[in-house]
Amino acid sequence: MADRNAEIALARSAAPESISRDATVLVLGRKGYETAVEGKNGFVCIVGRSWSGPFDWPEFWNPKIRAADCLNPQAARSLIPVFMLRAKMTLAGRSKAEMVSALQAAYKNKKLPDLENGAMDYMMSKSSYLTDQGGHNMPHLMFDTLVKDGIDWGSGAEGSPVMSSPYWFFYPEQHTEMKGLPAILVFLVPAPTWSDGTPAEMQHH
Repeated sequence: MADRNAEIALARSAAPESISRDATVLVLGRKGYETAVEGKNGFVCIVGRSWSGPFDWPEFWNPKIRAADCLNPQAARSLIPVFMLRAKMTLAGRSKAEMVSALQAAYKNKKLPDLENGAMDYMMSKSSYLTDQGGHNMPHLMFDTLVKDGIDWGSGAEGSPVMSSPYWFFYPEQHTEMKGLPAILVFLVPAPTWSDGTPAEMQHH
């Protein structure tokens, strides 16, 4: 985003102001993410791009994607290094396959941290653009876990508000590259309001 202040504002809008005002904010520079604001509560707000999503997502290179994300301290320590690596490689013109290999090597050599217990993200920005499909956006909370089976959280059960999606690939079983990547399962729970407190129209995708 050309305007750094606009990117900072979008990143902060991921979470209610009571959380995001004291958060560290990262913006995308020419070589990768850099710190625009030093926070003090351990949360980190960032605008994710399409290439931070699952590698087998059809919109992986969609330039319109702007995903405002505010990670709690556990998620920030665990996953911001992943965002950093992916951004650096994307901006250096690397391919998806090269990114996956670099991630596998980084985990193997303990250059990337294990996922901490209690990792979660706020994604409640009214201004995010998450997909070309359907309503483009929905305020939600994400819980980053090492749970093996979404059913343990009632994900996808009739009437349950909980959805789940693997972190690296939507269809991990089809990808040999999953070997060497931690099997992170992300649970999504819709939030009733946007971060500014206005009620969300519940759009079912």
